[in-house]
Amino acid sequence: MMKTKIALAVLLTCFALAPAGAAKPKKQSHAHATKPVKAAKSAKAGKSVKSSKAAKPAKPSKAAAAAVPAPVAAAVSAPAAGAERSQDRRFNTVSMQFLGALWRIDPESAIYSGKYDGAANLTIPSAATRAAQLAFADEWLQKLAKIDARQLSVRQRTDHALLVNKLNADRFYLTTMREFEWNPALYNIAGPIDLILGSEYAAKAQRLRTLLKRLTNVPAYYQAAQASIVNPTHEHTQLALQQAPGTMTVLADLGKAAQESILNQAEKDLFARRIAAAGDALIGYVNFLTDLDKTQQASNTARSFRIGKALYEQKFGHDIQAGVSAEQMYQKALAAREQLLARMDSLSDELWTKTMGSAAKPADRTKKIGMVIDTLSAKHVSREEFFPEIRRQIPVLQDWVVKNNLLTLDPKKPLVVRETPLYQRGVAGASIDAPGPYRPQDRTFYNVTPLDGVTQEQAESTLREYNHWILQILNIHEAIPGHYAQLVYANKSPSLVKSLFGNGAMIEGWAVYGERMMLESGYGDNTPEMWLMYSKWNLRVVTNTILDYSVHVLGMNEADAMDMLTRQAFQTRSEASEKWHRAQVSSVQLTSYFSGFSEIMDLREQRKQALGPKFDLRQFHEQFLGYGSAPVKMIKELMQ
Repeated sequence: MMKTKIALAVLLTCFALAPAGAAKPKKQSHAHATKPVKAAKSAKAGKSVKSSKAAKPAKPSKAAAAAVPAPVAAAVSAPAAGAERSQDRRFNTVSMQFLGALWRIDPESAIYSGKYDGAANLTIPSAATRAAQLAFADEWLQKLAKIDARQLSVRQRTDHALLVNKLNADRFYLTTMREFEWNPALYNIAGPIDLILGSEYAAKAQRLRTLLKRLTNVPAYYQAAQASIVNPTHEHTQLALQQAPGTMTVLADLGKAAQESILNQAEKDLFARRIAAAGDALIGYVNFLTDLDKTQQASNTARSFRIGKALYEQKFGHDIQAGVSAEQMYQKALAAREQLLARMDSLSDELWTKTMGSAAKPADRTKKIGMVIDTLSAKHVSREEFFPEIRRQIPVLQDWVVKNNLLTLDPKKPLVVRETPLYQRGVAGASIDAPGPYRPQDRTFYNVTPLDGVTQEQAESTLREYNHWILQILNIHEAIPGHYAQLVYANKSPSLVKSLFGNGAMIEGWAVYGERMMLESGYGDNTPEMWLMYSKWNLRVVTNTILDYSVHVLGMNEADAMDMLTRQAFQTRSEASEKWHRAQVSSVQLTSYFSGFSEIMDLREQRKQALGPKFDLRQFHEQFLGYGSAPVKMIKELMQ
């Protein structure tokens, strides 16, 4: 049988790097290697949510990257702190003790936060580790319960609530959600390796020696992963298999870096042996998943990817932390969809003659809107200009925000536009990797999945989705004044807790709000074309919530989902297919966009009513962002 790509990658790495006598992985005949895709949300509660997730800066390896001047929040107007109470001082001590203990038991989350003290330690995902994590959550919940939150200042009280929610979420994931049993994509060693290698927190030789130690337990890691998996879903199994080549690429890049470094020969030889052993372990994991998936498919015994209403409501409560239930947010999204469609209907009438000429206007609203959008979508950049155009737009957006007094920005830190690393690809076409609060000086990466691996038809479908107008809105969302600006402000927050345990709905909601903010300020010249495309984009936000709830709770099938996405939400087939896949390998996260956006809009209107003529939009934005990435309902309390 022919060698697969992943097996060949391991062999080439080891033959190139290993000295004579070094351990080499065995040849494998059935390791599965297909296009890597992005992992679903980790079962670890409290992990920073990355935009379109989470935030994990990493040095690009074999990826086209370009530094683009972009702004950094120059000064955060932090809420004024009142006289520190004894309870506040006690809570501060306890919270700092908690963080120290957390980083010891969870070095991976520490790495993602920019703290590398324990980076040499690889957490083995075993039953014993999970028991220790559960005991840790129970211990700290008891300690926090001894603090009377009612006696804390409002800033400390919200920090206390965030820590309690984080620990309760950890318990939920460990005891109820139990994703470690059915999501093989959780087990991926690539992210921390890429971060350690690419973040200049220490000399390169020191970072390599840290990674040399970390590699020691990779075989044990994958053995524990196999032992943890009980009845995985087919979709998550395929996700893990598709990601494996990206992990192998990270190992190969690490091996190359070690051999080209100033390490002594003994260290280089040990590196080669450990990378070979890690590659062998990864191939073993891939083979295990491939065989298990074949067995499950033959017997039709794989777990459903749908999590059901009970789990969905609980997960929504922990992850979104909104003031309503998942079902109530779903109903709110249905109402918002109708409002958007009415607006799009009016805009399509306004644009009909300009776009469709003398063509007969259909009576069906959906068909009419779709025809206008389809015509406008033909205006887009070429395949070759996709990356350059994204880079060109960043400083334009920066200038607009500053000139229109929307947010304080300072162009000191580059935003690096790069190809999405292989091990992260799949679920979202674009995302931001921002540094954690312990390393705010590190680079931020704007990841864009390239179009070079798709057919011309698929590329055209993607380019029509991200047409002349929507590509600008995408860059507003991901970069300025969206995720990039918000996450920089978060790292400057006086509350380390609010920066570390960010709320995904607030993060995504701000990026969606940023789109609306820009158009309200006149960006795009208030043309009906821009407003129609913005409405289409915002309809996607609303539809994300409807889709996710419909799939996981109401049992919506693929045909109905694709109809809703393409015909009713006017998405191209490539975009709709990606979104269907995303709904299969994730849950709840798709609701974060609309949940956060709607809460921010409501809060802004409340502040306008409360302050009257004293309301200042820029001050509202900076005060809102000054509280880190706390849930909107907590920021509302803090802004009173």
